[in-house]
Amino acid sequence: MGLSPVLWEFLVKWMVNFAIIPPEASRIAPQVDALLVFMTLVSLIGLVLVGLLVTGFSIMYRREKNPVATQIEGSTLLEATWTIIPLGLFLIMFVWGSVLYFRIYTPPPNAMNIYVVGKQWMWKAEHPGGQHEINSLHVPINQPVQLTLISQDVFHSFSIPAFRVKREAIPGRYTTVWFEATQTGTFHLFCTQYCGTSHSAMIGDIVVMSPENYKRWLAGSTSGTSLAQNGERLFSSLSCNACHNGQQDSRGPSLANVYGSKLMLTTGQPVLVDEAYLRQAILNPSAHITQGYAPIMPTYQGQISEEGLISLVEYIKNLSTNYRVQQTLNTTELLPEGPPKAGNAGTGAQGVAKQ
Repeated sequence: MGLSPVLWEFLVKWMVNFAIIPPEASRIAPQVDALLVFMTLVSLIGLVLVGLLVTGFSIMYRREKNPVATQIEGSTLLEATWTIIPLGLFLIMFVWGSVLYFRIYTPPPNAMNIYVVGKQWMWKAEHPGGQHEINSLHVPINQPVQLTLISQDVFHSFSIPAFRVKREAIPGRYTTVWFEATQTGTFHLFCTQYCGTSHSAMIGDIVVMSPENYKRWLAGSTSGTSLAQNGERLFSSLSCNACHNGQQDSRGPSLANVYGSKLMLTTGQPVLVDEAYLRQAILNPSAHITQGYAPIMPTYQGQISEEGLISLVEYIKNLSTNYRVQQTLNTTELLPEGPPKAGNAGTGAQGVAKQ
């Protein structure tokens, strides 16, 4: 961009050291800061240039020297210059910013997923292994982490300045953002969307740990059951297995391996089954009727908390066979030994299939 990498690095470090910007603690942070420095320099150069021209013309054409206005004919070259150069600079910023946007909001396939629920006035993190945190989030260093965000009440905005990521938590809709921390330590977490009287207190910490310390933290913070295992119990208690059991005469479609697939709806429209689709299918089933099935599923709107929906979604995501669903339906309770431990043979029905 006309500046050497050494100068770029010097400018960014100067801004960090003088607390103009937070430290760069994620993989994407240096790229965001490079764009910020470029935009700042362009703005400063434009400010100085315009200031010098205004000052120079004010002196050249002051009343004492030029008492009668002088007609100056336009210059096509001059007008093209001051149009094309700013346009080119703005297009560079636009393309550069668009590339960064898609990088920040497109998580890699190997990203570890953590659910975050925003509510007045706190953040609740739900780890797949069953760990729960309030206004805190523990993550390993050098590991891509995807956050699946949703709000329980009003609009919130999940912001980690040191990672250069920010994403809105919206009621009734999942949003995602990801990061890869490159420094261990504790970093600030803020809500940057005004959400009520205690908005300023909706803060927390992001704790970045080494892989070994993170494993120890996971082992010491688990509740004993994973999100998928909690979802399995909820699936049974709500009698979902009465219809979604994979049998030939079942009244609902099989949910085994449904996550990530495409379903054909009665409208003839194919739909990708992701977290958002599963959540909406639970709360508003009449809008998502699978082809070949009757619209008989009741809505669970208001009967399940956001945490419960997350557990159900995780259970269905990990459901690769209907064996466990049918076993629970036949016995009306879970097996005595309970579902297999996460990270061992598998989670929920998936683990049973592998045993």
